[in-house]
Amino acid sequence: MTRRYGAIVIGTGQSGPPLAARLADEGIKTAVIERKLFGGTCVNVGCIPTKTLVASARAAHVARRAADFGVKIKGPVAVDMKKVKKRKDGVVRESNEGVASWMKDTAGITVYEGHGRFTGPHTVSVNGKVLEAERIFINVGARALVPDMPGVKDVPYLTNSTMMGVDFLPKHLVIIGGSYIGLEFGQMYRRFGSRVTVIEKGDRLIPREDPDISAAVQEILEGEGIQIRLNAECISMAKRGQQVAVKLDCAENAKRVIGSHLLLAVGRVPNTHDLGLDLAGVKVDERGYIVVDDELRTSVPGIWAIGDCNGRGAFTHTSYNDYEIVAANLLDGGKRRVSDRITTYGLFIDPPLGRAGMNEREARATGKKLLTGTLAMESVGRARERSETQGFMKLLVDAESERILGAAMLGIEADEIVQAILDLMYAGQSYKLIERAMYIHPTVSEYLPTLVGNLEPLS
Repeated sequence: MTRRYGAIVIGTGQSGPPLAARLADEGIKTAVIERKLFGGTCVNVGCIPTKTLVASARAAHVARRAADFGVKIKGPVAVDMKKVKKRKDGVVRESNEGVASWMKDTAGITVYEGHGRFTGPHTVSVNGKVLEAERIFINVGARALVPDMPGVKDVPYLTNSTMMGVDFLPKHLVIIGGSYIGLEFGQMYRRFGSRVTVIEKGDRLIPREDPDISAAVQEILEGEGIQIRLNAECISMAKRGQQVAVKLDCAENAKRVIGSHLLLAVGRVPNTHDLGLDLAGVKVDERGYIVVDDELRTSVPGIWAIGDCNGRGAFTHTSYNDYEIVAANLLDGGKRRVSDRITTYGLFIDPPLGRAGMNEREARATGKKLLTGTLAMESVGRARERSETQGFMKLLVDAESERILGAAMLGIEADEIVQAILDLMYAGQSYKLIERAMYIHPTVSEYLPTLVGNLEPLS
């Protein structure tokens, strides 16, 4: 017997639960389907657990530097990885259970725990039951990519998900992938006490960033003892006793890195392969991401794709913004679009990178006359007071309209400072407003007028 609903939400990542709650609040009878973990990637294996681990790693790092601040600690700093994991698990459990309770306790929502699959454009099967609705929202997220590299099937490896089960200290953690996930884990485990090697196929780390940002991040990580191996063509893996040997180039006698554990951090793929999307007529691209328009509608009327599975963003904040767009347009008579949002994200190494808008390559591609300015964090009083002077701030401006096109903030509290720039960008106001503002002293943000004062034509 078919069970009819006003809406079906498949998946409980960052956009699914608030949308389901909003639909129910509007009097729409809603079914929520979750096949594994309530809260999705961010809550269970992404943002929340990794940043909890980052906090533990920072505590160890600061403790080791205690003498620099005139603080005495007896004996070497030791890390209890079982307690680190226990703390992380507690934070995750609270968030996971919170999402589950929210969905199960909200009037108007019926929760199904199982694997949902489309059987048609408006029907989904789960646990042998058939659910039907005119509106269906897909929020199934993504998972770690396991690349088809030579030898990958012959060696044990970890991903960002399985790293969450680690309660020991790897002697030598080898990480394939020099981007956000790999670098966060690399610094984290180096601070826990592991030897760490990061292997990147490209000629620099985090290639989507400007070269000066990549170089500064590499300097920060190498300064903590992390080994970086770039230009690693023809990567292959093989067992070497109880260890893993990673070949770095194509030569017969190529150099190898031998480690105790291997982490694959080379990207993510959408969880769309087993949803029966073909039976619903929902189009996907060559990578498996669901094709959506500017309002997140799929190729089938009445079906939306929100969150990481639509390929229009790979962050918790973009997923939540997807919810806001859909809710506003569907329930509030709005006309919000994905193309209205400004790209922004953070790299949560320490110190962090906060990014908003265009990078230098993208800004040059506009053909506009550009202004750019930088300010070294060693010039910032707050940074000197804390002896954390690594990094710099960078701004890109349209010289004619005076609007800010992009910002890269690498340094202490940079992930928070960049939000001030983002607000100004959304307001569409001149960068000169920064010069007229009065900021609190002593903070990092008070140096934004100094940064603006350093603007000059980009050659």
